[in-house]
Amino acid sequence: MLLTPFFAAAILLREVHWLELVALVAVVCAFALKDPLVVLARQRFVWRERHPETSAARTAALIQFLILAACGAGLMLAQDWRPFLPLFAGAGVFTALAVALTVRNKQRSEWFQTASAVALTSTCLIACLAARGSIPAWCWLLWALCALQATAGIFVVHARLDARIAARNPKAANFQNRRAAFVLQTILLASGAAAALFAHSWAAGALAAAAACYLLELRRQKNPASLQMPLKHVGLQALGLSTAFALFIVADLWKFR
Repeated sequence: MLLTPFFAAAILLREVHWLELVALVAVVCAFALKDPLVVLARQRFVWRERHPETSAARTAALIQFLILAACGAGLMLAQDWRPFLPLFAGAGVFTALAVALTVRNKQRSEWFQTASAVALTSTCLIACLAARGSIPAWCWLLWALCALQATAGIFVVHARLDARIAARNPKAANFQNRRAAFVLQTILLASGAAAALFAHSWAAGALAAAAACYLLELRRQKNPASLQMPLKHVGLQALGLSTAFALFIVADLWKFR
């Protein structure tokens, strides 16, 4: 969710700019900064005794923050600084929210992960700002499609987790995520139909294929043997699907950019 939209935008820009590398470093640092901040927050609000990993986390957070600040300053000095402010502010708010929810062990909330899908896929925006200083129309569409596909996948995975729990304890069965997953696949199919009407044939195919794969996965979750599949394999399949989806979207937007 973090890097695929960034590289998709970089391909669609059809140019190589040194500020794209600066933006990539900033994106990675902003994402990685959460982990040491979680350790520091736990040390401050949860743990009573000092943990040995706290010192390493403080050092890592300081280094990553300095790199992030240097990259942010470089981007804002090289381009018009004003378009970057909403992205930087949003990243800061999202990081604070992610740290707070992780400390409270609520980071697996479906709705927080949906917000994560929207936030993480926005890296395509900073790639365009770094290279051109503005966000073209096709980049907004790229962001919307990547966020939609990622969100649909999140609820399919949660439906699998619920199915695994229900297989062990039928009384704990919860079908809310499964119903939400079906609704999102309907939205994917409707979006594909709309894309076809506006001559975005590759995007239409990508949306339809993603919905078909997710619907197949939801059907597969009815099979007890399928529920024994290691979650690592499920994650790799999801990664393959999202990568293929992004490539189809790049092929579609190539002629419209």
